[in-house]
Amino acid sequence: MNARIRELLAFLYGEPRGSDAAAAVGALVAAARRGIVPRWPANARPGERDAILITYGDQVLAKGEPPLRTLVTFLAGKVAGAVSAVHILPFYPSSSDDGFSVMDYFTVDPALGTWEDVAALGRRFDLMFDAVFNHASVRGVWFQNFLAQKPGWETAFTTVEGDPDLTAVVRPRALPLLTEFATAAGAKRVWTTFSADQADINFADPRMLLRTLEALLFYVDRGARYIRLDAIAFLWKEAGTASIHLPQTHAVIRLMRAVLDEAAPAVQLITETNVPHQDNVSYFGDGTNEAQMVYNFALPPLVFHTLRTGDTTALCRWARTLATPGDRTTFFNFLASHDGIGLNPARGLLAQEQLDALVETALAHNGFVSWKHQPDGSRAPYELNVNYFDALSNPLAGEPESVQVARFLAAHAIMLALRGVPGIYFHSLFGSRGNRAAAESSGMPRRINRQKLHVEALAAELDSPDGLRSRVFAGISAMLRARASHPAFDPFAPQVIPDTPPALVAILRGSARRALCVVNVTNTTQRLDALGKFVHWRAIHGDAPESELPPYGTLWLSE
Repeated sequence: MNARIRELLAFLYGEPRGSDAAAAVGALVAAARRGIVPRWPANARPGERDAILITYGDQVLAKGEPPLRTLVTFLAGKVAGAVSAVHILPFYPSSSDDGFSVMDYFTVDPALGTWEDVAALGRRFDLMFDAVFNHASVRGVWFQNFLAQKPGWETAFTTVEGDPDLTAVVRPRALPLLTEFATAAGAKRVWTTFSADQADINFADPRMLLRTLEALLFYVDRGARYIRLDAIAFLWKEAGTASIHLPQTHAVIRLMRAVLDEAAPAVQLITETNVPHQDNVSYFGDGTNEAQMVYNFALPPLVFHTLRTGDTTALCRWARTLATPGDRTTFFNFLASHDGIGLNPARGLLAQEQLDALVETALAHNGFVSWKHQPDGSRAPYELNVNYFDALSNPLAGEPESVQVARFLAAHAIMLALRGVPGIYFHSLFGSRGNRAAAESSGMPRRINRQKLHVEALAAELDSPDGLRSRVFAGISAMLRARASHPAFDPFAPQVIPDTPPALVAILRGSARRALCVVNVTNTTQRLDALGKFVHWRAIHGDAPESELPPYGTLWLSE
Protein backbone atom coordinates (compact mmCIF):
# COMPACT_ATOMS: atom_id res chain seq x y z
CA MET A 1 0.00 0.00 0.00
CA ASN A 2 1.25 3.47 -0.93
CA ALA A 3 2.45 5.17 2.28
CA ARG A 4 1.16 8.53 1.09
CA ILE A 5 -2.37 7.12 0.72
CA ARG A 6 -2.21 5.53 4.19
CA GLU A 7 -1.02 8.79 5.81
CA LEU A 8 -3.73 10.85 4.15
CA LEU A 9 -6.47 8.49 5.25
CA ALA A 10 -5.13 8.44 8.80
CA PHE A 11 -5.23 12.26 8.80
CA LEU A 12 -8.81 12.29 7.54
CA TYR A 13 -10.29 9.53 9.68
CA GLY A 14 -7.88 8.60 12.45
CA GLU A 15 -7.50 5.00 13.54
CA PRO A 16 -8.86 2.39 13.03
CA ARG A 17 -11.11 3.87 10.34
CA GLY A 18 -8.11 5.20 8.42
CA SER A 19 -6.53 1.73 8.21
CA ASP A 20 -9.79 0.16 7.10
CA ALA A 21 -10.19 2.85 4.41
CA ALA A 22 -6.58 2.33 3.29
CA ALA A 23 -7.21 -1.36 2.72
CA ALA A 24 -10.32 -0.59 0.66
CA VAL A 25 -8.52 2.10 -1.39
CA GLY A 26 -5.64 -0.29 -1.95
CA ALA A 27 -8.04 -2.85 -3.39
CA LEU A 28 -9.57 -0.19 -5.69
CA VAL A 29 -6.16 0.86 -6.96
CA ALA A 30 -5.03 -2.73 -7.52
CA ALA A 31 -8.16 -3.49 -9.53
CA ALA A 32 -7.73 -0.33 -11.56
CA ARG A 33 -4.10 -1.14 -12.38
CA ARG A 34 -5.19 -4.54 -13.64
CA GLY A 35 -8.16 -3.26 -15.61
CA ILE A 36 -7.24 0.16 -17.04
CA VAL A 37 -5.52 -0.01 -20.42
CA PRO A 38 -2.86 2.75 -20.54
CA ARG A 39 -3.58 5.21 -23.37
CA TRP A 40 -0.62 7.53 -22.81
CA PRO A 41 2.95 7.10 -21.54
CA ALA A 42 3.20 7.43 -17.77
CA ASN A 43 5.22 10.66 -18.09
CA ALA A 44 3.00 12.22 -20.77
CA ARG A 45 1.92 15.80 -20.19
CA PRO A 46 0.30 18.51 -22.33
CA GLY A 47 2.36 20.35 -24.94
CA GLU A 48 2.04 23.33 -27.25
CA ARG A 49 -0.30 21.40 -29.53
CA ASP A 50 -2.81 20.86 -26.75
CA ALA A 51 -5.95 22.98 -26.49
CA ILE A 52 -9.26 21.92 -24.96
CA LEU A 53 -12.71 22.70 -26.35
CA ILE A 54 -15.42 23.08 -23.67
CA THR A 55 -18.86 21.96 -24.80
CA TYR A 56 -22.16 20.45 -23.71
CA GLY A 57 -22.97 16.98 -24.97
CA ASP A 58 -26.05 18.38 -26.70
CA GLN A 59 -24.39 21.55 -27.99
CA VAL A 60 -25.25 20.76 -31.61
CA LEU A 61 -28.46 19.03 -32.61
CA ALA A 62 -29.62 17.07 -35.66
CA LYS A 63 -33.08 15.62 -36.10
CA GLY A 64 -33.31 11.92 -35.33
CA GLU A 65 -29.74 11.56 -34.03
CA PRO A 66 -28.36 11.35 -30.46
CA PRO A 67 -26.66 14.67 -29.68
CA LEU A 68 -23.32 13.12 -28.71
CA ARG A 69 -23.16 11.40 -32.10
CA THR A 70 -23.90 14.69 -33.84
CA LEU A 71 -21.18 16.34 -31.77
CA VAL A 72 -18.61 13.71 -32.74
CA THR A 73 -19.28 14.17 -36.46
CA PHE A 74 -19.32 17.97 -36.27
CA LEU A 75 -16.13 18.32 -34.23
CA ALA A 76 -14.24 15.74 -36.28
CA GLY A 77 -15.05 17.72 -39.40
CA LYS A 78 -14.46 21.23 -38.04
CA VAL A 79 -11.92 21.36 -35.21
CA ALA A 80 -9.64 18.33 -35.63
CA GLY A 81 -6.16 19.80 -35.81
CA ALA A 82 -7.17 23.02 -34.06
CA VAL A 83 -7.96 21.50 -30.66
CA SER A 84 -6.57 18.30 -29.20
CA ALA A 85 -9.14 17.57 -26.50
CA VAL A 86 -12.82 18.00 -25.72
CA HIS A 87 -14.29 18.71 -22.31
CA ILE A 88 -17.81 17.32 -22.38
CA LEU A 89 -19.67 19.10 -19.61
CA PRO A 90 -21.55 16.65 -17.34
CA PHE A 91 -23.20 14.10 -19.58
CA TYR A 92 -24.58 11.93 -16.78
CA PRO A 93 -28.29 11.77 -15.91
CA SER A 94 -29.10 14.99 -14.06
CA SER A 95 -32.13 16.63 -12.47
CA SER A 96 -31.13 20.32 -12.73
CA ASP A 97 -28.34 22.88 -13.19
CA ASP A 98 -27.78 21.82 -16.80
CA GLY A 99 -26.01 18.62 -15.81
CA PHE A 100 -24.35 19.54 -12.51
CA SER A 101 -27.00 17.86 -10.35
CA VAL A 102 -25.85 14.30 -11.04
CA MET A 103 -28.28 11.42 -10.49
CA ASP A 104 -25.97 8.58 -11.55
CA TYR A 105 -22.19 8.95 -11.85
CA PHE A 106 -21.72 5.80 -13.91
CA THR A 107 -24.09 6.21 -16.86
CA VAL A 108 -24.56 8.49 -19.84
CA ASP A 109 -27.81 10.42 -19.99
CA PRO A 110 -29.85 8.44 -22.56
CA ALA A 111 -31.13 11.74 -23.99
CA LEU A 112 -27.52 12.46 -25.05
CA GLY A 113 -26.32 9.05 -26.23
CA THR A 114 -24.27 6.15 -24.92
CA TRP A 115 -20.81 5.30 -23.66
CA GLU A 116 -20.01 4.20 -27.22
CA ASP A 117 -20.69 7.75 -28.42
CA VAL A 118 -18.29 9.05 -25.77
CA ALA A 119 -15.72 6.47 -26.86
CA ALA A 120 -16.13 7.55 -30.48
CA LEU A 121 -15.27 11.11 -29.49
CA GLY A 122 -12.32 9.75 -27.52
CA ARG A 123 -10.96 8.09 -30.64
CA ARG A 124 -10.63 11.54 -32.26
CA PHE A 125 -9.73 13.72 -29.26
CA ASP A 126 -8.46 13.44 -25.72
CA LEU A 127 -11.33 13.78 -23.26
CA MET A 128 -12.04 15.76 -20.11
CA PHE A 129 -14.76 14.53 -17.74
CA ASP A 130 -16.34 16.34 -14.81
CA ALA A 131 -16.07 14.87 -11.34
CA VAL A 132 -19.03 16.56 -9.63
CA PHE A 133 -18.28 15.23 -6.18
CA ASN A 134 -19.16 18.11 -3.86
CA HIS A 135 -22.85 17.38 -4.27
CA ALA A 136 -25.32 14.99 -5.89
CA SER A 137 -28.93 15.25 -7.02
CA VAL A 138 -31.58 14.73 -4.37
CA ARG A 139 -33.41 12.70 -6.99
CA GLY A 140 -30.42 10.48 -7.64
CA VAL A 141 -29.60 6.96 -6.53
CA TRP A 142 -27.21 7.96 -3.76
CA PHE A 143 -29.53 10.45 -2.09
CA GLN A 144 -32.50 8.12 -2.35
CA ASN A 145 -30.43 5.50 -0.51
CA PHE A 146 -29.75 8.12 2.16
CA LEU A 147 -33.43 9.05 2.46
CA ALA A 148 -34.31 5.38 2.92
CA GLN A 149 -31.43 5.08 5.43
CA LYS A 150 -30.24 1.93 3.71
CA PRO A 151 -27.36 0.20 5.51
CA GLY A 152 -24.10 1.96 4.60
CA TRP A 153 -25.89 5.14 3.49
CA GLU A 154 -27.09 6.55 6.82
CA THR A 155 -24.49 9.36 6.86
CA ALA A 156 -23.85 9.66 3.13
CA PHE A 157 -24.77 13.37 3.02
CA THR A 158 -23.82 16.26 5.28
CA THR A 159 -26.47 17.01 7.88
CA VAL A 160 -26.70 19.58 10.66
CA GLU A 161 -28.18 18.96 14.08
CA GLY A 162 -28.96 21.53 16.74
CA ASP A 163 -28.01 25.14 16.16
CA PRO A 164 -24.29 25.33 15.32
CA ASP A 165 -22.66 28.58 14.26
CA LEU A 166 -22.73 28.63 10.44
CA THR A 167 -22.34 32.38 9.99
CA ALA A 168 -18.76 32.07 8.71
CA VAL A 169 -19.67 29.65 5.93
CA VAL A 170 -18.69 31.06 2.52
CA ARG A 171 -21.70 31.07 0.20
CA PRO A 172 -21.50 31.06 -3.61
CA ARG A 173 -25.26 31.54 -3.93
CA ALA A 174 -27.89 33.80 -2.38
CA LEU A 175 -29.91 30.72 -1.34
CA PRO A 176 -30.55 28.90 1.97
CA LEU A 177 -27.60 26.80 3.15
CA LEU A 178 -29.74 24.01 4.67
CA THR A 179 -32.71 22.11 3.25
CA GLU A 180 -34.90 19.82 5.34
CA PHE A 181 -35.74 16.32 4.07
CA ALA A 182 -37.88 13.55 5.52
CA THR A 183 -35.80 10.40 5.91
CA ALA A 184 -36.62 6.97 7.30
CA ALA A 185 -34.90 8.11 10.52
CA GLY A 186 -36.91 11.35 10.73
CA ALA A 187 -36.46 14.89 9.40
CA LYS A 188 -32.88 15.88 8.66
CA ARG A 189 -31.43 19.25 7.65
CA VAL A 190 -29.04 18.65 4.76
CA TRP A 191 -26.24 20.96 3.66
CA THR A 192 -27.11 22.25 0.16
CA THR A 193 -24.36 24.66 -0.91
CA PHE A 194 -25.59 25.28 -4.44
CA SER A 195 -29.33 24.54 -4.48
CA ALA A 196 -32.05 22.55 -2.75
CA ASP A 197 -31.71 19.96 -5.53
CA GLN A 198 -28.00 19.44 -4.85
CA ALA A 199 -27.17 17.76 -1.54
CA ASP A 200 -23.58 17.95 -0.31
CA ILE A 201 -21.82 14.60 -0.01
CA ASN A 202 -20.39 13.80 3.43
CA PHE A 203 -16.71 13.05 2.98
CA ALA A 204 -16.36 12.59 6.73
CA ASP A 205 -17.90 9.18 5.98
CA PRO A 206 -15.05 7.18 4.41
CA ARG A 207 -17.55 5.05 2.51
CA MET A 208 -18.50 8.11 0.46
CA LEU A 209 -14.86 8.83 -0.28
CA LEU A 210 -14.50 5.28 -1.57
CA ARG A 211 -17.58 5.64 -3.78
CA THR A 212 -16.27 8.83 -5.37
CA LEU A 213 -12.84 7.26 -5.89
CA GLU A 214 -14.58 4.39 -7.64
CA ALA A 215 -16.25 6.92 -9.97
CA LEU A 216 -12.93 8.70 -10.52
CA LEU A 217 -11.23 5.50 -11.65
CA PHE A 218 -14.25 4.54 -13.73
CA TYR A 219 -13.85 7.81 -15.67
CA VAL A 220 -10.22 6.96 -16.35
CA ASP A 221 -11.25 3.53 -17.57
CA ARG A 222 -13.76 5.23 -19.90
CA GLY A 223 -11.07 7.35 -21.52
CA ALA A 224 -10.69 10.54 -19.48
CA ARG A 225 -7.23 12.08 -19.78
CA TYR A 226 -8.27 15.19 -17.85
CA ILE A 227 -10.61 15.21 -14.83
CA ARG A 228 -12.15 18.48 -13.69
CA LEU A 229 -12.87 18.59 -9.96
CA ASP A 230 -16.01 20.73 -9.89
CA ALA A 231 -16.58 23.12 -6.94
CA ILE A 232 -13.89 21.20 -5.07
CA ALA A 233 -13.05 24.01 -2.63
CA PHE A 234 -16.30 23.39 -0.70
CA LEU A 235 -15.78 19.64 -0.32
CA TRP A 236 -15.30 19.32 3.46
CA LYS A 237 -17.74 20.98 5.87
CA GLU A 238 -17.17 21.91 9.48
CA ALA A 239 -19.43 24.10 11.62
CA GLY A 240 -17.71 27.21 12.97
CA THR A 241 -15.43 27.52 9.92
CA ALA A 242 -15.75 29.03 6.45
CA SER A 243 -16.09 25.44 5.12
CA ILE A 244 -13.95 26.32 2.13
CA HIS A 245 -10.28 25.47 1.50
CA LEU A 246 -10.16 23.34 4.66
CA PRO A 247 -7.07 21.14 5.21
CA GLN A 248 -9.25 18.05 4.80
CA THR A 249 -10.31 19.25 1.33
CA HIS A 250 -6.69 19.52 0.28
CA ALA A 251 -6.08 16.08 1.78
CA VAL A 252 -8.87 14.56 -0.34
CA ILE A 253 -7.38 16.11 -3.49
CA ARG A 254 -3.95 14.75 -2.53
CA LEU A 255 -5.52 11.35 -2.07
CA MET A 256 -7.11 11.52 -5.54
CA ARG A 257 -3.74 12.53 -7.00
CA ALA A 258 -1.99 9.68 -5.17
CA VAL A 259 -4.56 7.18 -6.42
CA LEU A 260 -4.17 8.39 -10.01
CA ASP A 261 -0.38 8.43 -9.74
CA GLU A 262 -0.60 4.73 -8.86
CA ALA A 263 -3.30 3.69 -11.34
CA ALA A 264 -3.03 6.14 -14.26
CA PRO A 265 -0.12 8.59 -13.88
CA ALA A 266 -0.74 10.35 -17.20
CA VAL A 267 -4.21 11.52 -16.16
CA GLN A 268 -4.33 15.20 -15.21
CA LEU A 269 -6.38 16.65 -12.33
CA ILE A 270 -7.78 20.16 -12.86
CA THR A 271 -9.32 22.02 -9.92
CA GLU A 272 -12.24 24.37 -10.52
CA THR A 273 -12.15 26.91 -7.68
CA ASN A 274 -13.79 30.25 -8.47
CA VAL A 275 -12.04 32.09 -5.64
CA PRO A 276 -9.42 34.84 -5.15
CA HIS A 277 -6.18 34.09 -6.96
CA GLN A 278 -4.01 33.24 -3.94
CA ASP A 279 -6.56 30.71 -2.71
CA ASN A 280 -6.90 29.32 -6.22
CA VAL A 281 -3.21 28.54 -6.68
CA SER A 282 -3.08 26.75 -3.32
CA TYR A 283 -4.59 23.77 -5.15
CA PHE A 284 -1.26 23.13 -6.85
CA GLY A 285 -0.10 21.88 -3.44
CA ASP A 286 3.68 21.53 -3.44
CA GLY A 287 3.70 20.99 -7.20
CA THR A 288 3.68 17.19 -7.00
CA ASN A 289 0.82 16.25 -4.71
CA GLU A 290 -2.39 18.06 -5.78
CA ALA A 291 -3.68 19.31 -9.14
CA GLN A 292 -1.46 19.44 -12.19
CA MET A 293 -3.60 22.36 -13.41
CA VAL A 294 -5.86 24.96 -11.83
CA TYR A 295 -8.45 27.04 -13.64
CA ASN A 296 -6.94 30.51 -14.07
CA PHE A 297 -10.06 32.28 -12.81
CA ALA A 298 -8.53 35.75 -12.56
CA LEU A 299 -7.87 35.86 -16.30
CA PRO A 300 -11.45 36.41 -17.62
CA PRO A 301 -12.25 39.50 -15.48
CA LEU A 302 -8.77 40.94 -15.96
CA VAL A 303 -8.93 40.64 -19.75
CA PHE A 304 -12.46 42.07 -19.69
CA HIS A 305 -11.16 45.05 -17.65
CA THR A 306 -8.18 45.45 -19.98
CA LEU A 307 -10.24 45.60 -23.18
CA ARG A 308 -12.88 47.78 -21.52
CA THR A 309 -10.35 50.39 -20.41
CA GLY A 310 -7.64 50.01 -23.07
CA ASP A 311 -5.12 49.74 -20.22
CA THR A 312 -2.94 46.68 -19.56
CA THR A 313 -1.52 47.89 -16.23
CA ALA A 314 -3.52 45.57 -13.95
CA LEU A 315 -3.20 42.60 -16.31
CA CYS A 316 0.57 42.95 -16.66
CA ARG A 317 1.10 43.52 -12.94
CA TRP A 318 -0.78 40.28 -12.20
CA ALA A 319 0.79 38.28 -15.04
CA ARG A 320 4.28 39.08 -13.72
CA THR A 321 3.37 37.34 -10.47
CA LEU A 322 2.14 34.13 -12.11
CA ALA A 323 4.15 31.20 -10.88
CA THR A 324 3.60 27.55 -10.21
CA PRO A 325 5.42 25.30 -7.72
CA GLY A 326 7.81 23.34 -9.90
CA ASP A 327 7.82 22.28 -13.53
CA ARG A 328 4.97 19.72 -13.33
CA THR A 329 2.15 22.22 -12.87
CA THR A 330 0.58 24.87 -15.07
CA PHE A 331 -2.58 26.92 -15.52
CA PHE A 332 -5.78 26.06 -17.35
CA ASN A 333 -6.36 29.36 -19.14
CA PHE A 334 -9.81 30.36 -20.34
CA LEU A 335 -11.96 33.44 -20.97
CA ALA A 336 -15.49 32.07 -21.28
CA SER A 337 -17.25 28.99 -19.98
CA HIS A 338 -20.72 27.58 -19.39
CA ASP A 339 -20.80 29.77 -16.29
CA GLY A 340 -20.17 33.50 -16.20
CA ILE A 341 -17.26 35.82 -15.46
CA GLY A 342 -16.38 35.34 -11.79
CA LEU A 343 -15.59 38.49 -9.84
CA ASN A 344 -14.13 36.91 -6.69
CA PRO A 345 -10.86 35.97 -8.43
CA ALA A 346 -10.25 39.63 -9.33
CA ARG A 347 -10.76 40.96 -5.81
CA GLY A 348 -7.44 42.38 -4.66
CA LEU A 349 -6.26 42.60 -8.27
CA LEU A 350 -8.76 45.27 -9.31
CA ALA A 351 -10.02 48.16 -7.18
CA GLN A 352 -13.65 48.12 -6.07
CA GLU A 353 -14.57 50.88 -8.50
CA GLN A 354 -13.03 48.85 -11.33
CA LEU A 355 -15.09 45.80 -10.33
CA ASP A 356 -18.18 47.98 -10.15
CA ALA A 357 -17.46 49.19 -13.68
CA LEU A 358 -17.38 45.58 -14.93
CA VAL A 359 -20.78 44.97 -13.33
CA GLU A 360 -22.21 48.11 -14.94
CA THR A 361 -20.75 47.18 -18.33
CA ALA A 362 -22.14 43.63 -18.22
CA LEU A 363 -25.61 44.96 -17.41
CA ALA A 364 -25.38 47.60 -20.14
CA HIS A 365 -24.29 44.89 -22.61
CA ASN A 366 -27.47 42.86 -22.15
CA GLY A 367 -26.13 40.64 -19.35
CA PHE A 368 -27.10 39.72 -15.80
CA VAL A 369 -25.41 39.61 -12.40
CA SER A 370 -25.52 36.69 -9.94
CA TRP A 371 -25.20 37.46 -6.24
CA LYS A 372 -23.79 35.75 -3.15
CA HIS A 373 -24.48 36.13 0.57
CA GLN A 374 -21.82 37.81 2.72
CA PRO A 375 -21.21 36.69 6.34
CA ASP A 376 -22.76 39.97 7.57
CA GLY A 377 -26.01 39.16 5.75
CA SER A 378 -25.45 41.53 2.85
CA ARG A 379 -25.05 40.41 -0.74
CA ALA A 380 -22.33 41.09 -3.28
CA PRO A 381 -21.95 40.47 -7.01
CA TYR A 382 -20.43 37.04 -7.52
CA GLU A 383 -20.59 36.44 -11.24
CA LEU A 384 -21.37 38.31 -14.45
CA ASN A 385 -23.71 36.27 -16.64
CA VAL A 386 -22.91 37.57 -20.08
CA ASN A 387 -21.63 36.13 -23.33
CA TYR A 388 -17.91 37.01 -23.51
CA PHE A 389 -18.18 38.50 -27.00
CA ASP A 390 -21.01 40.72 -25.73
CA ALA A 391 -19.05 41.66 -22.61
CA LEU A 392 -16.31 43.09 -24.83
CA SER A 393 -18.63 44.64 -27.44
CA ASN A 394 -22.08 46.05 -26.65
CA PRO A 395 -24.58 44.17 -28.85
CA LEU A 396 -26.89 47.20 -28.71
CA ALA A 397 -24.38 49.88 -29.71
CA GLY A 398 -24.17 49.42 -33.48
CA GLU A 399 -20.36 49.28 -33.55
CA PRO A 400 -18.86 47.87 -36.78
CA GLU A 401 -18.69 44.09 -36.54
CA SER A 402 -15.11 44.07 -37.84
CA VAL A 403 -14.01 46.09 -34.79
CA GLN A 404 -15.86 43.75 -32.44
CA VAL A 405 -14.25 40.68 -34.00
CA ALA A 406 -10.78 42.26 -33.76
CA ARG A 407 -11.33 43.05 -30.08
CA PHE A 408 -12.52 39.50 -29.37
CA LEU A 409 -9.52 38.00 -31.15
CA ALA A 410 -7.19 40.33 -29.23
CA ALA A 411 -8.58 38.94 -25.98
CA HIS A 412 -7.94 35.39 -27.17
CA ALA A 413 -4.44 36.23 -28.34
CA ILE A 414 -3.61 37.16 -24.74
CA MET A 415 -5.14 33.98 -23.36
CA LEU A 416 -3.50 31.68 -25.91
CA ALA A 417 -0.03 33.16 -25.40
CA LEU A 418 0.05 32.91 -21.61
CA ARG A 419 1.73 29.99 -19.88
CA GLY A 420 -0.74 27.15 -19.56
CA VAL A 421 -3.17 24.94 -21.46
CA PRO A 422 -5.93 26.93 -23.21
CA GLY A 423 -9.58 26.06 -22.80
CA ILE A 424 -11.99 27.52 -25.36
CA TYR A 425 -15.72 27.49 -24.86
CA PHE A 426 -17.80 26.32 -27.81
CA HIS A 427 -19.72 29.60 -28.09
CA SER A 428 -16.45 31.55 -28.16
CA LEU A 429 -14.78 29.40 -30.80
CA PHE A 430 -17.83 29.71 -33.03
CA GLY A 431 -18.61 33.38 -32.46
CA SER A 432 -21.95 33.22 -30.65
CA ARG A 433 -23.74 36.20 -29.14
CA GLY A 434 -25.75 36.08 -25.93
CA ASN A 435 -29.09 34.28 -25.72
CA ARG A 436 -30.89 36.58 -23.28
CA ALA A 437 -34.29 35.13 -24.14
CA ALA A 438 -33.26 31.70 -22.82
CA ALA A 439 -32.01 33.23 -19.58
CA GLU A 440 -35.23 35.17 -19.06
CA SER A 441 -37.61 32.33 -19.93
CA SER A 442 -35.81 29.82 -17.69
CA GLY A 443 -35.05 32.16 -14.81
CA MET A 444 -31.41 30.95 -15.04
CA PRO A 445 -29.06 33.84 -15.90
CA ARG A 446 -26.29 31.42 -16.91
CA ARG A 447 -28.35 30.18 -19.84
CA ILE A 448 -27.48 33.41 -21.63
CA ASN A 449 -24.36 31.56 -22.77
CA ARG A 450 -25.69 28.00 -23.16
CA GLN A 451 -27.71 28.10 -26.38
CA LYS A 452 -28.12 24.81 -28.25
CA LEU A 453 -27.46 25.08 -31.98
CA HIS A 454 -28.84 23.17 -34.93
CA VAL A 455 -25.88 21.67 -36.71
CA GLU A 456 -27.07 22.45 -40.26
CA ALA A 457 -27.68 26.12 -39.46
CA LEU A 458 -24.33 26.41 -37.68
CA ALA A 459 -22.49 24.78 -40.58
CA ALA A 460 -24.16 27.16 -43.03
CA GLU A 461 -23.08 30.18 -41.01
CA LEU A 462 -19.53 28.87 -40.80
CA ASP A 463 -19.50 28.46 -44.59
CA SER A 464 -20.27 32.17 -45.01
CA PRO A 465 -16.78 33.74 -45.07
CA ASP A 466 -17.96 37.24 -44.20
CA GLY A 467 -20.20 36.15 -41.31
CA LEU A 468 -19.44 36.68 -37.64
CA ARG A 469 -19.11 32.98 -36.82
CA SER A 470 -16.81 32.32 -39.75
CA ARG A 471 -14.49 35.23 -38.97
CA VAL A 472 -14.21 34.40 -35.28
CA PHE A 473 -13.64 30.69 -35.93
CA ALA A 474 -11.01 31.42 -38.59
CA GLY A 475 -9.23 33.92 -36.34
CA ILE A 476 -9.03 31.71 -33.27
CA SER A 477 -8.13 28.65 -35.37
CA ALA A 478 -5.23 30.54 -36.96
CA MET A 479 -3.87 31.44 -33.52
CA LEU A 480 -4.22 27.85 -32.36
CA ARG A 481 -2.21 26.68 -35.36
CA ALA A 482 0.47 29.30 -34.69
CA ARG A 483 0.63 28.24 -31.06
CA ALA A 484 0.93 24.57 -32.00
CA SER A 485 3.78 25.34 -34.40
CA HIS A 486 6.20 26.72 -31.83
CA PRO A 487 7.78 24.97 -28.79
CA ALA A 488 7.90 28.26 -26.87
CA PHE A 489 4.16 27.84 -26.26
CA ASP A 490 4.65 24.62 -24.35
CA PRO A 491 2.35 25.01 -21.30
CA PHE A 492 5.33 24.60 -18.97
CA ALA A 493 7.76 26.91 -20.82
CA PRO A 494 8.98 30.10 -19.09
CA GLN A 495 7.10 33.36 -19.36
CA VAL A 496 8.21 36.98 -19.10
CA ILE A 497 6.03 40.10 -19.36
CA PRO A 498 8.23 42.91 -20.81
CA ASP A 499 7.56 46.54 -19.97
CA THR A 500 5.25 48.18 -22.50
CA PRO A 501 3.06 51.27 -22.71
CA PRO A 502 -0.40 50.71 -21.12
CA ALA A 503 -1.98 50.27 -24.56
CA LEU A 504 0.08 47.15 -25.26
CA VAL A 505 0.70 43.81 -23.62
CA ALA A 506 3.70 41.70 -24.58
CA ILE A 507 4.17 38.06 -23.54
CA LEU A 508 7.61 36.52 -24.08
CA ARG A 509 7.62 32.72 -23.96
CA GLY A 510 10.23 29.98 -24.06
CA SER A 511 13.95 29.67 -23.40
CA ALA A 512 15.98 27.86 -26.08
CA ARG A 513 13.62 29.14 -28.79
CA ARG A 514 11.56 32.12 -27.79
CA ALA A 515 8.35 33.63 -29.11
CA LEU A 516 6.74 36.99 -28.44
CA CYS A 517 3.03 37.86 -28.58
CA VAL A 518 2.13 41.57 -28.69
CA VAL A 519 -1.48 42.79 -28.46
CA ASN A 520 -2.87 46.30 -28.91
CA VAL A 521 -5.81 46.55 -26.48
CA THR A 522 -7.07 49.91 -27.78
CA ASN A 523 -9.08 51.14 -30.77
CA THR A 524 -6.22 53.34 -31.97
CA THR A 525 -2.97 52.50 -33.78
CA GLN A 526 0.01 52.03 -31.44
CA ARG A 527 3.70 52.40 -32.17
CA LEU A 528 6.02 49.52 -31.29
CA ASP A 529 9.05 51.64 -30.37
CA ALA A 530 9.27 50.01 -26.93
CA LEU A 531 9.66 46.63 -28.62
CA GLY A 532 12.21 47.67 -31.21
CA LYS A 533 14.67 44.89 -30.42
CA PHE A 534 12.08 42.27 -31.38
CA VAL A 535 10.92 43.60 -34.74
CA HIS A 536 13.58 41.68 -36.63
CA TRP A 537 12.13 38.39 -35.42
CA ARG A 538 10.08 36.30 -37.85
CA ALA A 539 6.30 36.74 -37.81
CA ILE A 540 4.39 33.51 -37.18
CA HIS A 541 0.95 35.09 -36.88
CA GLY A 542 -0.77 38.44 -37.15
CA ASP A 543 0.11 41.81 -38.57
CA ALA A 544 3.45 42.49 -40.26
CA PRO A 545 6.33 43.22 -37.84
CA GLU A 546 6.57 46.89 -38.67
CA SER A 547 6.65 50.00 -36.48
CA GLU A 548 2.93 50.15 -35.74
CA LEU A 549 0.15 47.86 -34.59
CA PRO A 550 -3.41 48.64 -35.76
CA PRO A 551 -6.40 48.84 -33.40
CA TYR A 552 -6.76 45.54 -31.53
CA GLY A 553 -3.95 44.17 -33.67
CA THR A 554 -1.91 41.15 -32.65
CA LEU A 555 1.61 40.17 -33.62
CA TRP A 556 3.32 36.87 -32.85
CA LEU A 557 7.04 36.70 -33.51
CA SER A 558 9.57 33.86 -33.39
CA GLU A 559 13.20 34.35 -32.45
